[in-house]
Amino acid sequence: MLKGEALPLNLMRNIEGTNADVDAAADRFRARFDGKNASVELRQAETMSMVNEYYDLVTDFYEYGWGQAFHFAPRYQGEGFLESLCRHEYFLASRGGFMPGQRILDIGCGVGGPMRNIARFTQANVVGINNNAYQIGRATRHNARAGLSQQCSFIKSDFMSMPIKNEEYDGAYAIEATCHASNKTGCFSEIFRVLKPGACFVGYEWVMTKKYDSSSAEQRAIKHGIELGDALPDLETPERVLAALKAAGFEVVESFDVDEVFESSPAKTIPWYQPLTGNYTSLNGLKSTPWGRWFTMKMVGWLEFFRLAPKGSQKTALFLEEAAVNLVKGGQQQIFTPCFFFKARKPLSK
Repeated sequence: MLKGEALPLNLMRNIEGTNADVDAAADRFRARFDGKNASVELRQAETMSMVNEYYDLVTDFYEYGWGQAFHFAPRYQGEGFLESLCRHEYFLASRGGFMPGQRILDIGCGVGGPMRNIARFTQANVVGINNNAYQIGRATRHNARAGLSQQCSFIKSDFMSMPIKNEEYDGAYAIEATCHASNKTGCFSEIFRVLKPGACFVGYEWVMTKKYDSSSAEQRAIKHGIELGDALPDLETPERVLAALKAAGFEVVESFDVDEVFESSPAKTIPWYQPLTGNYTSLNGLKSTPWGRWFTMKMVGWLEFFRLAPKGSQKTALFLEEAAVNLVKGGQQQIFTPCFFFKARKPLSK
């Protein structure tokens, strides 16, 4: 469970420039959330640079702690962590109706873990949209090792403005990626534009649930901690996500919170946030316990001290720790879900 790569000795050297650049990037990132000028409006205005900088900072940490699929999934008792991630991805591909030979867009593909699984599962040709050069480099190498270089490819682009012709793709999916969009309607409109009539767009969205109480200082702090730790301009509600899909021109075929479905199932299940709590029964599980994350932060500090990692690495580990703590709180209080599922279709006639 949670088997990633060994913590790289060149941790975060993907940011071009000097150690001071990494340290400054970490400070600049946090200032957008906790600085004197911090605001949702500032984050929305600087979303592209903020998210790109964030993934420069955290990609190595993500692969170390989580693997190549940067998303959550609730799971059944007896089902392994990686199995649950694959099932979560296969569900999307099945609901999207993706078929062999089709051209499918992966919106915000990360380092391509889901892309590779969906390409193998459907035999479709998957094109990943990603604006982060470091992640595309990682994903390209992973694809080559998997023998999928011909079936999986990338376009370096912001998903708010893709260099793609109208009505070119047979389908699209987004796995916990469009939560980074500064304008949901604008993002979904761009996806609508590049899909063929009748094509489906399916995804999982991060949202605050109906149990979220904006008048609660504790719950507002949890929301803010999730936004800070994951480079989000502002977390939406399910209603606003669906409204944005409809405003973009899509017909919403179905939508539901996958977490709620699991919670109400008679089958025994494990919540999506459980991997963040870790366990003390295996070395991999130990990494995600509070003690394990504390040790990782200390180890990063030692790497920084001995100049094996750039200054600023420990600051990055700290806001990822804040994210983990608040994601668990949000899940336990059921005020946040990372798996609000939607299936939207582009109408056959305009």
